[in-house]
Amino acid sequence: MSHLTYENPLISRYASKEMSQIWSAQKKHSTWRRLWVALAESQHEMGLPVTREQVESLRAAVDDIDFEYAAREEKKRRHDVMAHVHTYGERCPDALSIIHLGATSCFVTDNSELIMIRESLEQIRKRLVAVIDQLAKFAAEYRDLPCLGFTHLQPAQPTTVGKRATLWCYDLILDLEEIEYRIEKLRFRGVKGTTGTQATFLQLFKGDHAKVDELDRRVTEKMGFKDRYAVTGQTYSRKVDAQVLSALSGIGQSAHKAGNDVRILQNRKELEEPFEKHQIGSSAMAYKRNPMRSERMCSLARFAISLTANAEDTAATQWMERTLDDSANRRLSLPQSFLAIDAVLILYRNIVDGMVVYPKVIEKHLNEELPFMATEEFLMAGVEAGGDRQDLHERIRVHSQDAGAEVKVNGGQNDLIERLQKDPAFAGCDLASALDARKYIGRAPEQVDAFVAEIVDPVRQRYQADLDQSVEDLKV
Repeated sequence: MSHLTYENPLISRYASKEMSQIWSAQKKHSTWRRLWVALAESQHEMGLPVTREQVESLRAAVDDIDFEYAAREEKKRRHDVMAHVHTYGERCPDALSIIHLGATSCFVTDNSELIMIRESLEQIRKRLVAVIDQLAKFAAEYRDLPCLGFTHLQPAQPTTVGKRATLWCYDLILDLEEIEYRIEKLRFRGVKGTTGTQATFLQLFKGDHAKVDELDRRVTEKMGFKDRYAVTGQTYSRKVDAQVLSALSGIGQSAHKAGNDVRILQNRKELEEPFEKHQIGSSAMAYKRNPMRSERMCSLARFAISLTANAEDTAATQWMERTLDDSANRRLSLPQSFLAIDAVLILYRNIVDGMVVYPKVIEKHLNEELPFMATEEFLMAGVEAGGDRQDLHERIRVHSQDAGAEVKVNGGQNDLIERLQKDPAFAGCDLASALDARKYIGRAPEQVDAFVAEIVDPVRQRYQADLDQSVEDLKV
């Protein structure tokens, strides 16, 4: 690494080696060569003037790329694909004359990107499943720990720590469904020619349409795809990129929401992301334990979300059969979207794996608000003791406002129970028993159980092999 030039932090700080390698120059240009081999082999099989020796010569040099020679060729020719055609030909001079026969640049650029997109989606799927699994374990562990619920970021009816975690987890389940769909629907551009009409290949096969279609099918299958896009211009539709980046953005949205929740809850000291023994929270405030992982996760997620607009704008502004103003943009937006979400999911799993819960603080906060939430129970207790419902409602309303003022104006404790116990209208009512938080969590524990059994466990079974050989290092 040179310290005199800019280094992309997605590579040097955040994303995994696996994802970085998928988008590496070696991977990209080796894939170009694999495509040229598949094309030449299929042309040989179908009787075009391409020899078996030429195909094997090309195959033997797929990974042997002289990048310095290619750089000199590109500087001279101002064309990256032709630079690599000549670099390949320099390594395999006997096959130079048939490399790229009948093809246009997008035969290698678009098809290789579709291959890298598919591999990247599969990598993202593995990471998603790992986070879902970890969140489900967390949810099951804290399925029945009551905590204060929030709507409008204001105290609301209690829920449980585990039930809240299922909300985070279900967002990722929905993202997984979208990723699975994108993998299923991703197709190969195939052998389509300069404007998608396959005219050059039709010429090579002397007007035999069936052979052109068979060439397209063979190359598609050799590169590991079942289906081709039905029609293309010079490029496959850039809507595909927009759809893929939208799916990645969805993961970013889910992670950002959960990251914000963790940051708020850490502020309340109810839970805490992992904090290492020698970790420094602040260069000035030595006592601080900042949620830096959650903050980083939100930061990278927001970056990935922002890249969706690039793909959408590109899809909207392609002219006719293609225009090259997509190229520089896609060199940035495609890999960086995957790298960012890869990093987000590594962080997410790390956070959940080491999450610390503080039940006593959670109970303290819950008890501070519980008297207000128990007022309906108080009302029913008063009615059962023979009181007038409307009169009791008004008394509770007045006492609640006074107790709220005690907390907010005077900084005191919530004394609603004491106020009600002194009110003759509630004499003989067992108000203390109404303060059991478990009375107010509804079916939260059962919902956690059902969610894990019905939603998460089938995902675990479907991807058990990925879970068994998970590649993430949880030390981030």
